[in-house]
Amino acid sequence: MCGRYASFRDAQDIADDLAVAEIAEDARLLPPSWNVAPTDPVRIVVERPRRLESGQTGEITRMLRLARWGLVPSWAKDPSVGARMINARTETLLDKPAFAKPLGVRRCLLPADGYYEWRKLELPPGASARAKVPKQPYWIHPDDGGVAALAGLYEFWRDRSKADDDPDRWLVSATVITTAASADLERIHDRMPVVLPRASWDAWLDPAVGAEQAMGVVTGPQVEMATRPVGDAVGSVQNNRPSLLDVDPDPRDPDVVTAGRG
Repeated sequence: MCGRYASFRDAQDIADDLAVAEIAEDARLLPPSWNVAPTDPVRIVVERPRRLESGQTGEITRMLRLARWGLVPSWAKDPSVGARMINARTETLLDKPAFAKPLGVRRCLLPADGYYEWRKLELPPGASARAKVPKQPYWIHPDDGGVAALAGLYEFWRDRSKADDDPDRWLVSATVITTAASADLERIHDRMPVVLPRASWDAWLDPAVGAEQAMGVVTGPQVEMATRPVGDAVGSVQNNRPSLLDVDPDPRDPDVVTAGRG
């Protein structure tokens, strides 16, 4: 799964990296985060028709917008369901109603600098079977230091309790697509987010690309990732600072997983 990630690049840097033409003001003002958690506001890159002052729609434009992490289907009774839909498995994208439609018409990229995952370790000798399983957190990021463009889906949910002219009547939410972990990363966790290479961004965002073609993109090549063990502080959402990325000087993992340049 992907339950925590970091996104601390400036909005303009993201726009430059991903060829974004339009940045929503709330996306520009979102502060950096080294510990993005479910239901947090996150930036997403989408391609949608530009809204004109006349109320009509214009040309397809690549935009940086704000969404809530955790997809809320349009038919949901309330947005609380989003907390359970932070991830979407590639294996069921075409089957689950909450994901099948967005796969065809509402795909996005979630720009990140990397993500965190926890490796379950063996209980120490003599430990009770009820003892808490020790875990080692890892920071996982593109080996080349570039942006991690996480493949995602987004959706619109209408709050029927709000008036038609209430600007908060629509909630935009998003989910991160995951897949089986690569050979380098499966020792840490059996799942990983889909991190698309630059060559795949255009096809993934193109609204003219259908669901079947999109499946070919999301199951295609991915970015090479590097790993490093980090401290336990990342486990608390109250902690949000650059030092979360520092190498753990005394990892509890006796067999530290290393990939790339760490």
